[in-house]
Amino acid sequence: MNPPGLPVLTLNSFPQGQPRPWYLEQLARHVANFPGVSQPHAHDFYLLLYVTGGHGTHTIDLVRYELRPGSLFFMTPGQVHHWQLSEGAQGYVVLFEADFYLFRYPGARLFDYPFFQHSHPPVLQLGPTETELLPLFERMWQEHLAPAPQQDEVFRSYLHICLELAARHYPTSPDQPAAAGEPRHAQQLLREFGALINQYFRTQREVQLYADLLHVSPNHLNALCRRHLGKTASALIQERLLIEARRLLRHTPATVAQVADSLGFDDASYFSRYFRKHAGHSPEAFREQQQEGRPAPSSPR
Repeated sequence: MNPPGLPVLTLNSFPQGQPRPWYLEQLARHVANFPGVSQPHAHDFYLLLYVTGGHGTHTIDLVRYELRPGSLFFMTPGQVHHWQLSEGAQGYVVLFEADFYLFRYPGARLFDYPFFQHSHPPVLQLGPTETELLPLFERMWQEHLAPAPQQDEVFRSYLHICLELAARHYPTSPDQPAAAGEPRHAQQLLREFGALINQYFRTQREVQLYADLLHVSPNHLNALCRRHLGKTASALIQERLLIEARRLLRHTPATVAQVADSLGFDDASYFSRYFRKHAGHSPEAFREQQQEGRPAPSSPR
């Protein structure tokens, strides 16, 4: 049996004391209770993150966004993300499954919201003094604290209003190309590239495949990655592969051969050479260092 891939969290990953089809917590307590959420992971639910204090970065499918008071992030199932938060970062985290929302608001509206599509950025920078959406999160929080009859219905109504008001901040059509000759806005294309890497990195490591799926040339994709992320497209694919390899070596009992197989390597020896070349040490040495609590050497540049 192959070892698991990148963690895919469910609502059950976040116990709430009583079963609910949604989850709400203050950001600081969420991070303290579940420190693993600061590491790269995916989930099978929708996520809203409203920041009220502190700063940091939030990386979603390769693209790094500034996190500051008034930032409102939106995520869909399957996306990979992690964040780096300053001391004392504050805000609200809302998680919900599609079925919870669709029970009262059926149809395609949930899937048509612009912030849940690659053609629009997954964040609104509303500013620290906005008074339109923050009160809704505060009302949801009060509803969470004092269980009452029809609590799910009330919470779902607040959530619906929040999404509808947030949608008004987006243009009615996708972003136009950032420059002549670019088929998509750079950030949009990079988000799509990140999503494709998460889908195919175990079996595909050639830039050409991703460029074909994005309908751009490998040179164009590389140029965008260098310009906006400071890395080549192949380096980003390699980075994602190494993140997963390190996670499996550190957090599962899988043998090196099993890790190699789960990552699409036919030969465990080739995987070991690949890992040593790009990580600076063998898989066995990395695992031993982690078990002894010693920091692994930096990857060669």
